[in-house]
Amino acid sequence: MFENKTEAQAREEILAMVAEYADRFHNQTKEFSPGDRIPYASRVYDKQEMVNLVDSSLEFWLTSGRYTDEFEKKLAEYLHVRYCSLVNSGSSANLVAFMALTSPLLGERRVKRGDEIITVAAGFPTTVTPAIQYGAVPVFVDVTIPQYNIDVSMLEAALSEKTKAVMLAHTLGNPFDLQAVKEFCKKHDLWLVEDNCDALGTRYTIDGEEKFTGTVGDIGTSSFYPPHHMTMGEGGAVYTDNALLNKIIRSFRDWGRDCVCPSGRDNLCGHRFDRQYGELPLGYDHKYVYSHFGYNLKATDMQAAIGCAQLDKFPSFVERRRHNFDRLKAALAGTEEKLILPEAADHSRPSWFGFLITCKEGVDRNRVVQYVEDHGVQTRMLFAGNLTKHPCFDEMRAEKKGYRIVGELKNTDRIMTDTFWVGVYPGMTDEKIDYMAKVIKEGLEQ
Repeated sequence: MFENKTEAQAREEILAMVAEYADRFHNQTKEFSPGDRIPYASRVYDKQEMVNLVDSSLEFWLTSGRYTDEFEKKLAEYLHVRYCSLVNSGSSANLVAFMALTSPLLGERRVKRGDEIITVAAGFPTTVTPAIQYGAVPVFVDVTIPQYNIDVSMLEAALSEKTKAVMLAHTLGNPFDLQAVKEFCKKHDLWLVEDNCDALGTRYTIDGEEKFTGTVGDIGTSSFYPPHHMTMGEGGAVYTDNALLNKIIRSFRDWGRDCVCPSGRDNLCGHRFDRQYGELPLGYDHKYVYSHFGYNLKATDMQAAIGCAQLDKFPSFVERRRHNFDRLKAALAGTEEKLILPEAADHSRPSWFGFLITCKEGVDRNRVVQYVEDHGVQTRMLFAGNLTKHPCFDEMRAEKKGYRIVGELKNTDRIMTDTFWVGVYPGMTDEKIDYMAKVIKEGLEQ
């Protein structure tokens, strides 16, 4: 088949066939019928993702490479940040972001075991897990409804002499009060980590300037798991404007090493064999000097290749999510006696991940959810609901140590019992949105 062809010609022929295959077998649109399954999230892609994937596989460079470099550059440019590091998941992004704050290079601002991190219990566990596993103490405060983000009036009450950081997620695309949280962190010299995994593309106006969420704090994180705003299968990113934090982030991601040479390139600094590190012999190979206890959390270049194609489409994804959210909210007008509908945070333009609904008194969430699910619409809880109620907290709860709760988690508990959400991903048509609204309304009458 490839006789008398150069490698470039053979590759071009293969990729043309891949594009044709993708158009024929992967982009067939099926006419929607009421009762068809409507997932809360799904991949939206075309032939370019598949062409990029195969293009990368033909190189057989199985770790990070040229597509990784391109993706990190493109995402940093989109977000208007200086540094971006690709990792293998959003959970790993949160791990790297938190671990960066424990680096001895940060001096007195370094997070140590026993230090406290202000956060919320209404969310996904991996926003909190890194702190707990390190030995830091999460301090939980309540959230507000219908924004489903931290109640900033509780920040000062949560503060102690051990507080070192605030680490919070923007809930389903709706940003927390960044103005208040940023001012609080600045006042008390605290780190701010934005878990931006459910909010990529959200904008927030702070101090008169509109910025992307994830770029206001010291470190932001993203996830590229298939249900998220964009995907590369598995994947995540950590980003910052701080050069020192970026150096630390790269070190923790890349085994904890001190060297910054990328894979396949040696001695960029020109001092690989002539420096003294710790108690190692003079001239010990810098590629095997470790300044942190790190991990290998890199993604593959094949994942990055998909991400590059997704990023080109991403602005349109954000606009479609906003359109779907607005249409669903308009279609549910008139249900306010039974439901609390979501509201965007002040000064924000959310890139919605989902549509949160809280049932009012007298409305049984489980009955509504079961009706909606039985009629083909997939639902989700707000992740953990109240994380401190889960089995993973059993030992800490019994021993009454390892975390603190400030005030009452009244709204957090209400979310656990009364709240659910449906999707607004960009692959949804107006017909599907209208059907979801119809089914939810019917569920209220059961």
